[in-house]
This record gives sequence, C-alpha cells and structure tokens, in this order.
Amino acid sequence: MSQKPTNPTQPRPSQPAGFMEDFRRFFLRGLATLLPTLITLIILAWIWNFLSQTVGSYIGPNVVYGLQWLLGQSEMGRAFGTWYGDVSRPWHRDLVNVVSAIVLVYLVGVLVGNFIGRTAYRLTEMAVIKLPVIRAIYPAAKQVTDFLMADRKGGQFAGSRVVAVQPHEGGIWSIGLVTGSDFRPLSQVVGEEMVTVFTPSSPTAFSGYVLVVPRRQIVELPMTVEEAMRLLVSGGVIGPQRLAEPSGQGEEAGAAPRRAG
Repeated sequence: MSQKPTNPTQPRPSQPAGFMEDFRRFFLRGLATLLPTLITLIILAWIWNFLSQTVGSYIGPNVVYGLQWLLGQSEMGRAFGTWYGDVSRPWHRDLVNVVSAIVLVYLVGVLVGNFIGRTAYRLTEMAVIKLPVIRAIYPAAKQVTDFLMADRKGGQFAGSRVVAVQPHEGGIWSIGLVTGSDFRPLSQVVGEEMVTVFTPSSPTAFSGYVLVVPRRQIVELPMTVEEAMRLLVSGGVIGPQRLAEPSGQGEEAGAAPRRAG
C-alpha cells in the first residue's frame, strides 16, 4: 500500500516551548508588572534625597537649633537633640530636613499670596535679577516655571494648551503645547496672528523644538498637559483617558483646519 504524499503547506505540529522561551516570557511579564512600581519608588527616592540633601540640609539644622533654644535645657529639649544627632539612625536627620523643606515651601506660598509678601518678593526679585550671572538664567527659568505651574482654568485657548499642528504637508500631525499667544515680530511681517508652539520629542518630552505657526492652523485638543506628556513619554502607548466629544460647531473633530490660499 502506497503512502499518501505529505502536503508541504500543511502546518507542522507546534513544538513545546523550551526553558529559555518560558523564562523570557515570564521575565518580561514580571518586568512589566514591577516596572511601574520601581519607577515610582525611584522618583520618590529622588524627591526625598533632593529635599533632604539640598534644601533641607540648610534648613533642618537651623530648625533643630531653634527648637532647642525654645525648649532650653528641659528634658524634652535634651531628648530631641539626642534624637536628631543619633548618628546610628541617619533617617532622623533626613526626616527633619524633608519636613522642614516642605513646611518652608508651604510658608513661602502663603506669604506670596498676600499683598505684603507679594510686594516683598517682587522687590527682592528685581534686585536679584540685576546680578550679572543670575540675570542670564533666572528669567528663562521663571518663564518655564510660570508656564508649567500656570492655572489651567483661564487664559489662552479657553484653558487648553495642548494643540495639534502640521509641520509639513501630507496629513502628518504633531502634538504641541502653546507657549505664546502672539509672536509679534513675525505677526507684523506676515500680517496675521502667529503663535509659538513647543513640540516635545519622545520619550524625552522636556526636549524638542519650537514652531511659529498661524493661529488659524492649529487644532485645539481636549487633553490636559499631563495627558499629553504621558502620551509623549510613553511613545504613544498611554493615550488620553478621556476625550470630550466635539460640540459640533465648525469643522468635524480631527479634520485639518482650513488653510488660506
């Protein structure tokens, strides 16, 4: 009896996965499970060290000396000094430094919230920015801080700073953050309002390039700055958790803005 010819196109039975394949699959699964927690812990540890070793290292000892002066030679004062100076437990010192730094930042926020504190802060700022080296760094740092910490409830583009622009033709869009509502040097030349848009790169969202585009050629996106940054840092893997439906006025959602010409 002749045997039936084998069909070369017939799929072969799957071979059982070896140890290395199982190890690779389970290792990647475990890494994907633990990595978000590890990244969170690393960031928290960096914040702790920054507050403890930079800001708090100058404030904590002064706070301790002040408390010892207030408490005097009482039993509580001596106990607190011994507790803080225990070299076998350095986390005591770090804890005082971190708490002191947090309290200081809070008090500064409270002080600049009233007229007297705000006036004193502005006078001090005006004196500081006159120094040769500081005046080249401080204004740029303040502009970036003001932009990142700005109130999202008002201002330009009805509270939305996240926009889409087309740096080139062909239906390719880039996500950016509006950093300036009117770029006058170019607006006066071209005869229409131009805005500056910072388009972050991925995954290092704090680097990128600046575009100056007509205001009519940008599309506002129903996203917060935090959602846009997560989208960019993750390379598009983590999308916005909420997308508001368009109001129906004007163009359809996602449609390219009409260009003059």
